[in-house]
Amino acid sequence: MNKAELAVKLAEKLDLPKKRGEEIVETLTDLIIAELKNGGEVTIAGFGAFSARTRASRMGVNPQNPTEKITIPEVRVPKFKAGKTLKDSLKGKA
Repeated sequence: MNKAELAVKLAEKLDLPKKRGEEIVETLTDLIIAELKNGGEVTIAGFGAFSARTRASRMGVNPQNPTEKITIPEVRVPKFKAGKTLKDSLKGKA
């Protein structure tokens, strides 16, 4: 399921126009991104937690010249930790 399909399903489930479903999904993603950019964490009880962490710089190999070593700079990356309810439902537990 992609973002557009999610918006349609949400609109159908809540008996809203398709456009409103798209706005809700877009607003949710914008809010999560903004919070992560500010160094925060977004926790949705039972579903999981979104956070951002810094991946340390490291040495790598230039793919165009395998004998050349390059430094890969540190970068902030998103992280998602699944909640208990989500984990249990995927395992088939009630």
